[in-house]
Amino acid sequence: MEENKTKKVSRMEFLKNLGRGALLLFLGITGGAALARVKKKPAVWQIDPAKCIQCGRCATECVLRVSAVKCVHNFSLCGYCNLCFGFFQAGQRELTSGGENQLCPTGAIKRKFVEYPYYEYTIIEKLCVGCGKCVKGCTAFGNGSLQLQVMHDRCKNCNECLIAKACAGKAFVRIPAEKAYITKEGRES
Repeated sequence: MEENKTKKVSRMEFLKNLGRGALLLFLGITGGAALARVKKKPAVWQIDPAKCIQCGRCATECVLRVSAVKCVHNFSLCGYCNLCFGFFQAGQRELTSGGENQLCPTGAIKRKFVEYPYYEYTIIEKLCVGCGKCVKGCTAFGNGSLQLQVMHDRCKNCNECLIAKACAGKAFVRIPAEKAYITKEGRES
């Protein structure tokens, strides 16, 4: 039978081993934190058009005086209709582009004749306040070619976005900065 022989460690060796262990632990934690920062890709706020209910809070909840949220027109979905429910108020007798007939309160949508019966609708971004009225009309009665998006050249990219907190449809999401926009087709671009 062999006896258990325990090797006695001197106090000096114990302290050296303890110091080495502490140093390795510190290096591991520091290296892991640095690696996590490197791997973490920057993200931005954006509106998922599939979740957006056009509640109007984008226009009022942004920290900026004029919201960073603007309407964008997805021309690939547009029918270029004579009667655009994103442009005209419902129940209009005349399809004239007078302000009294327009759905947009700031006149941010311009209508241009292409050829009978087609019209092109473009958004004047400077005039858009992000209220979502045009998007609501287009989504309810049209093909949904109008949608709200956060414009990143204006957005402060707040860590805790006030619009995201107030969003009734929970449509504000964080997405990778290199794919800063979400289209109705569900593609990030």
